[in-house]
Amino acid sequence: MLRRRTALVAAALVAAGLAGCSGGAAPTARPAPEDPPKATTPAPRVPAGHAPTASFAVGVRELKLNRDGDRPLPVTIWYPARGAAGGTPERSVPAAAGRFPVVMFSHGLGGRPADYQLLLRRWAAAGFVVAAPTFPHTGAGGDGNPLDVLNQPADVSYALTRVLALDRKAGDPLRGHLDPDRVAAAGHSAGGVTTIGLFTAGRDDRLDAGIVFAGTALGVGTAFAGAAAPQLFVHGEADEVVSYAAGKAVYDAVPWPKAMLSLPKDDHGRALLSDGTALRVVADTTVEFLRWTLYGDATAKKRLPADATRGGLATLDDHL
Repeated sequence: MLRRRTALVAAALVAAGLAGCSGGAAPTARPAPEDPPKATTPAPRVPAGHAPTASFAVGVRELKLNRDGDRPLPVTIWYPARGAAGGTPERSVPAAAGRFPVVMFSHGLGGRPADYQLLLRRWAAAGFVVAAPTFPHTGAGGDGNPLDVLNQPADVSYALTRVLALDRKAGDPLRGHLDPDRVAAAGHSAGGVTTIGLFTAGRDDRLDAGIVFAGTALGVGTAFAGAAAPQLFVHGEADEVVSYAAGKAVYDAVPWPKAMLSLPKDDHGRALLSDGTALRVVADTTVEFLRWTLYGDATAKKRLPADATRGGLATLDDHL
């Protein structure tokens, strides 16, 4: 099962980090400074506005990328499309009218973007272009080298540059539909490590917000840098791979507006991988967070606490 495979490899990452093992591709992430700088700008950075209220149909496509010639990075893109909402995503259909924020998503160890499509399709239907690379070593079919996670923030930054370039590419279905000034990063497990790294040691200044699912700062540190970028952490209190305490420690170190959605009965991400009430809580909460941080929609921020706690499945520590 994906969840068990992810758990085993993620445990190897923790063991490797604690034991100082080496092997495979050497990490290239620079060491994080000890003290996180203070946030310098209010959040969100985007102008105040309103997110779309209607649900979109969803299109899907693949983008073949390769960083430095030896890091293949196929990217799956889900995007708002023309047509009736609620159907199965169609390949390479025309994008819906408008310009949409971009969310870069990083999968867990041994995983692939399609494993998370229940959640990522909901983000696309809400008005976001979601781009998810498959990483060369930690993705399904890779060699499983856990230390390569430290190379992945640079992979995401590279993929973001190439995805945003589609906005200017003649004949591309996404030409004129991407907003390069409204960008977030999100990820689960090792992808959570990757996402944290994009705001610490490998800070990408284009990012306006982050969502971390069951993540830890192992290898990337907690020196959050640059302009303020709100962060939403989502963590199962019964997580047997990355302890809830480890995720909470990173959350506590964030110097910016932040919130933590805690799922008392969830483990290392079952809520993300199966269609149930927990997924609906996670989807509704993350959509409202993205609407606020990327569309500047203040009403979405006001709705977020109610969505997070609906049904009594989760609690929210809210410092947004």
